[in-house]
Amino acid sequence: MSDKIYWSTIKSRFGNFAAWVDGKGRLLRFHLRAKGAPGVDRDAIHDERALADIQKQIAEYDAGKRKTFDVVRKAEGTEFQHEVWDALWEIPYGETTSYGALAKKIGYPNGARAIGLANGSNPIGLIVPCHRVIGADGSLTGYGGGLPLKKALLMHEDAHSERKGTLFG
Repeated sequence: MSDKIYWSTIKSRFGNFAAWVDGKGRLLRFHLRAKGAPGVDRDAIHDERALADIQKQIAEYDAGKRKTFDVVRKAEGTEFQHEVWDALWEIPYGETTSYGALAKKIGYPNGARAIGLANGSNPIGLIVPCHRVIGADGSLTGYGGGLPLKKALLMHEDAHSERKGTLFG
């Protein structure tokens, strides 16, 4: 069992991201900006081969061919955060939900703000699709990669989903 951590820049049509995996290949983090990645974990080893599968899956997503990611997630967080991230994982490609609807779905009917905080602390952005959560009025709300990236991801998914043309009226 290796306790080493590996990282690499992940190239995408949407920009350069960064990802980290443990020695077993479990995804620890996926940052929506590669800037500053070497300083996130100074003990992590830069190794593109260790992240080759993540790079391949992102390329397939970019091409509109991948709708779900096949990764083992091992993000650090509280029990509540994991509950929210698991619910995010279940939001289908090409669809959106609101913070309030997500809160109700997982049993916290008055917890939209708490859901928003957990959503905002998602360490595996894009792959755990926090970009699919929008405001109750349909507006795009905060996103770690910035609202232009959130909109671009949603438009990309809308264009490649079976429900084409439904996300943006």
